[in-house]
Amino acid sequence: MIMKRRTLLLSGLAAATSFAAPAWADRPRRRPLPSPAEMLERARLGAADLGFVAIDLRSGTAGMSVQPDMMLPPASTLKTVTALYALDRLGAGHRFTTRVLRDGDTLVLAGGGDPTLDTDGLAALAQDTARAVGDWRPARFVVWGGALPRVEQIAPGQAAHLAYNPAISGMILNFNRVHLGWRCETDCALSLEARAEGHSPRAYSIAAAVRPGGGAYLHGASGGREQWDIPRRGLSARGTRWLPVRRPEAYAGDVFQTLARAAGLPLPAPEVIDTAPSGAEIARRDSEPLPAILHGMLKHSTNLTAEVVGLAASGADGQVASAQAMAGWLAETGAGPAQLADHSGLSAGNRISAGVLARMLARPAARGELRPLLNADPLRDVLGPDAGGSGAGGAPLVQAKTGTLNFVSCLAGYATLLQGAEVAFAALVADDRRRAATEGQDWPEGSLAWVRRAKLLQRDLVAASVTAPEPFHPLPPEI
Repeated sequence: MIMKRRTLLLSGLAAATSFAAPAWADRPRRRPLPSPAEMLERARLGAADLGFVAIDLRSGTAGMSVQPDMMLPPASTLKTVTALYALDRLGAGHRFTTRVLRDGDTLVLAGGGDPTLDTDGLAALAQDTARAVGDWRPARFVVWGGALPRVEQIAPGQAAHLAYNPAISGMILNFNRVHLGWRCETDCALSLEARAEGHSPRAYSIAAAVRPGGGAYLHGASGGREQWDIPRRGLSARGTRWLPVRRPEAYAGDVFQTLARAAGLPLPAPEVIDTAPSGAEIARRDSEPLPAILHGMLKHSTNLTAEVVGLAASGADGQVASAQAMAGWLAETGAGPAQLADHSGLSAGNRISAGVLARMLARPAARGELRPLLNADPLRDVLGPDAGGSGAGGAPLVQAKTGTLNFVSCLAGYATLLQGAEVAFAALVADDRRRAATEGQDWPEGSLAWVRRAKLLQRDLVAASVTAPEPFHPLPPEI
């Protein structure tokens, strides 16, 4: 009742002296924010661990933090590290080049590791090749993908049909995915296409058949050809989906042969070679500069692009060695240690702390390079109007990268209040026991609701970390 008594005293004093009460007299007390521990409890995430760090970008000092050194899976927030690593090692002007060579009686399609090459781009390259060769007809047509080490799957142990987990080599087409379509009545009619906006030729190097009953998609490969065995119970009357490609050189060669024929250049059946080719370059296609590639990677969370740019940046001979090289670079920046198994965050073997991730983001060079590439308001796709990231009413403006695995949800980036408060932050939430129990499953029961609650927690933590309290107005002395 102290406030009521003081208000009455102030009112009486104002009446006696014709003096207005100060503005703070009628201001309600600010409701205290819940602690991070209370936020975590309210989120109902079971036995999940939380790591959170926010660093004030004006002072460089750490603000709110929760278990800043706990090593947790970063999921796709690891792509922020990969982007900065690639920019540091390759440079912003780096481009990936796909070349066509003439070597004696042989035409060579030589992949340069372009993660963004699609069928439309390959069609333009086929047309350039047809113009360059004129009346010459090659006796052999070979495809080389040795510009990068071969990775059979980004993360072994995932379900076979998940398109975000393809093989990788220096020859890449359509993110190493093939488009499956079906129409099922009494029997099912299937199509497999190298689909792009302007061209969708049939993929002859990949076949598919439907088997009765249910179960998993099954994959096999022999002699450069791939075969999918698809359960009938998993198919609706009509539908489509992307499938991962496991033999990318054969796939690209098959599609290039079709496109070259359409351009007036018949080619023999493609052969895959392992030895680096020689010969004169007759056509080429360059990717966009690296920042544009990284922007697409961060926007769409493309695992293949992350692995490709990481492998190119390290020059290592394998995925694990490349990831370890990136971890070494991260330590050299002063951000701190990490245990890394890949560049995309898909592997369950990745571990990093919120403190390390936030310190990396807070570096001045990182802010200048990374912020323009990040998504604005990244929680809106999941939380909708509850995202609270529009900046209206003092809500923070957020530029960040999300990351999701089964029962893992992460967010890392930058947040700014309209008043100017600005932080770099990392929020890692993981129930590692449930993640391990559902390894490789596609959205197991309960995971979608869990992720939504985790993202609401991240929203509240970020808002709390940049919400500057109102100026302190001391109460007047007792009268």
